[in-house]
Amino acid sequence: MSLDVHGSHDGEHGGAPARPAEGAAAAFAPLRGHTPAPRRAPVHAAVARALLRRLAADLDARIVLPDGQALGATRPSAPVMLIEDARLFDRVGVDHKLGVGEGYLAGEWRPGPGTDLADLLTPFAERLTEIVPAPLRRFRRLVEARHPIHEDNDRDGAASNISQHYDLSNELFRTFLDETLSYSAAWFDQDTGTAGFAGLAAAQRRKVDGILDLARVGPGTRLLEIGTGWGQLAIQAAGRGAQVDTITLSREQQALAISRIAAAGCADRARVHLCDYRDVARIGAAYDAVVSVEMIEAVGERYWPEFFAAVAAALRPGGWFGLQAITMAHDRMLDSRHAYGWVHKYVFPGGLIPSRVAIADQARRAGLRERAARSLGPDYAHTLRLWRERFREQAEQVRELGFDEQFQRVWEYYLAYSEAGFRSAHLDVWQIGLEHTG
Repeated sequence: MSLDVHGSHDGEHGGAPARPAEGAAAAFAPLRGHTPAPRRAPVHAAVARALLRRLAADLDARIVLPDGQALGATRPSAPVMLIEDARLFDRVGVDHKLGVGEGYLAGEWRPGPGTDLADLLTPFAERLTEIVPAPLRRFRRLVEARHPIHEDNDRDGAASNISQHYDLSNELFRTFLDETLSYSAAWFDQDTGTAGFAGLAAAQRRKVDGILDLARVGPGTRLLEIGTGWGQLAIQAAGRGAQVDTITLSREQQALAISRIAAAGCADRARVHLCDYRDVARIGAAYDAVVSVEMIEAVGERYWPEFFAAVAAALRPGGWFGLQAITMAHDRMLDSRHAYGWVHKYVFPGGLIPSRVAIADQARRAGLRERAARSLGPDYAHTLRLWRERFREQAEQVRELGFDEQFQRVWEYYLAYSEAGFRSAHLDVWQIGLEHTG
């Protein structure tokens, strides 16, 4: 999902319980390790303090400094940030993209009593582009950390990046996802939108039907899915009478998806392949439709041309591509595409969220033309809120699976941070129907 921000996300509850993937969490050390202490940086800290005071002047939140001084909003219901350790300013001053999240993990700041974490992060997300003054932004590429070379999304890197998130444990994802095991934006209607977690499964099935409709999937359709997740889309497509090939890089997801597809009685109509999208030609070609749900965020800018070329090569002329993608504004994407942030380090290595402009450009070059689109941004914010509430409720079960309090703190911040991104409209998510015009 997520900020996503990676690897596809759909499935349903069923099949044998999965053990935590051997070595997956250990390989992604930051998930379980202790947050590094900030280095002393007085000049950087002073700049961070000054920028915070500047931001607080118009921020719809109240910030309480270690000495008790309060900045920002004065209304009683405003969300409150308590900064409890001044070392946060050293951390943020050195690297604000990592510093805020790592400061939370280290306990250097926290929401005030009665303040929800996502409610607090949302006003900051709304002002994200204003935090650093325009004259200083030109220097960002000189000081911001860059993506590590080993997280490049070539074949080896993509497999490693996906494994580090999706092979953590199928049982971990079951603790907070609904019965469909869908790990992407749901699409709520009037009934499911007010039903809380109980309405999430129906909203997820509606989302899957929505993207299948855009790809014109029906009886007899030869369908390729790029990014299996846990098999929910394949099951629903097979239920429509389609013949489905679905590919994934996650061994854990592949195993459970195969089990679930068989349990749904669809094994004769849906096959799950462990395969990179660049190698899909060895599975088949001349598909009537291709679908991909929130997998493009894991591709990386360098490989977007290969991704869209692979889609076009798999489709017959006149075929349809249903794409669900998290997006951000094009100028923001261009400004941040090379920067290494908190989500990359702790949750989704190698990810990059595209813009609608970038998607349209890459699709056009591959001979794909957009014919329909819908935004599900507010739906994703609601989805994330339900996941986070469920994750907190299942804290003891998560701990019994071997994921400690530090891991849980990482994931609560990740889910709240993502929710704030969609609530503030800094992020959006789109379902797009594209026709292969050759």
